[in-house]
Amino acid sequence: MAIELTDNSPGLSDVPGLRVGAGSGDIRRKGQDRLDTALVVADRPCAAAGVFTTNDVRAAPVRFSQAVLAAGASAIRGIVANSGNANACTGEQGLRDTEAMARLAAEASGCPGGAFLVCSTGRIGEPLPLDRVAKGLAEAGARLAATPQEGERAAWAILTSDTRPKSVTARFAWEGRTVTVAGIAKGAGMIEPNMATMLAFVATDLAASPGVLRAALLAANAQSFNCVSVDGDMSTNDTVLLLATGASGLALDGAPAGLAARFQEALDRVCFALAEKIVGDGEKITKVVSVEVAGARTRADAEAVARAVGNSLLVKSAWYGEDPNWGRLADAAGYARTGLDEARLDIAYDDVPAVVQGRPLPENKPRWKEVVTRRRFAVRLNLNLGQGAFRLLTTDLSEAYVNFNKSE
Repeated sequence: MAIELTDNSPGLSDVPGLRVGAGSGDIRRKGQDRLDTALVVADRPCAAAGVFTTNDVRAAPVRFSQAVLAAGASAIRGIVANSGNANACTGEQGLRDTEAMARLAAEASGCPGGAFLVCSTGRIGEPLPLDRVAKGLAEAGARLAATPQEGERAAWAILTSDTRPKSVTARFAWEGRTVTVAGIAKGAGMIEPNMATMLAFVATDLAASPGVLRAALLAANAQSFNCVSVDGDMSTNDTVLLLATGASGLALDGAPAGLAARFQEALDRVCFALAEKIVGDGEKITKVVSVEVAGARTRADAEAVARAVGNSLLVKSAWYGEDPNWGRLADAAGYARTGLDEARLDIAYDDVPAVVQGRPLPENKPRWKEVVTRRRFAVRLNLNLGQGAFRLLTTDLSEAYVNFNKSE
């Protein structure tokens, strides 16, 4: 059986061995009955792995979850997350509030003393309203279930400026059993690797040791969440977590290479689908662009060029204006300073050449202009210097983004 991918699925409630719940505590203090607290609980202690922001300024939940995983990544009971407040730049009080949030999650889920990973997202620099979080968690705990409804509610509860929830489920058969990998994510602004103001929670019903899970997650992350950019800003709260419940009765440790490969493929596809949804829901964007660099001397060189192009404000503004200005692409590729040879450079919009071996093809301009009117298109640069390649998913930049992100 090939891997079957279900888009906009219930998400984590699809994974056997997990229960989920969501609640509303009005964390934003706006008098809204908006979901803002999510609880994910494993039926029994399970293995987990995580990757986190590399920002020097890390939110209290990031530091807490890193410490929890370092202390015992094979006995995790679940994940608790809130939206509306990042609990970042909140000092020692922020750490105390995070610890309290983990305890509240354990109590609400009926797992007193259980180890919970904690995530927060929202406004930076404001104290976490713990009483409101507690209210939301009480509701989430009371609703814990393995139902599609609660899976969907949990996906909504972690959103901030997103316009829609993000979820996907992958399934495949192995020795007569069905293996599931599913996840949910949030993120729309402050999107730039290493990761962004984004959270992603993924789970499988395979059993695995923390080391095996971490290796798989790092591999998946390297070609998904770390290959996207909306605005070039790295957040304080970036977190991707992976749980393994073991409910399928199959284990990755010591398993045939075929099972490990199939799981990695499923995990890769889930992570990439979630990453693509994050870019597609970028704050006030009008276009999603795949910047594809080939022919670099190394993958690192290709990545440097792709990020220079994908994060250029001039390039992003040109895309918004539907202007196929290949000169801005060439300029950005050049200031990546990887030793690009202009006389070897090829540039294309989708499959329409704009530059071949450094020579412009102005006769193709009408076709370039048609490409950049589309909601999604690719910009392809071949440096013709080696075998290194990298793909970055990015967006345009609109005046609506600026207006949306002005201080209140």
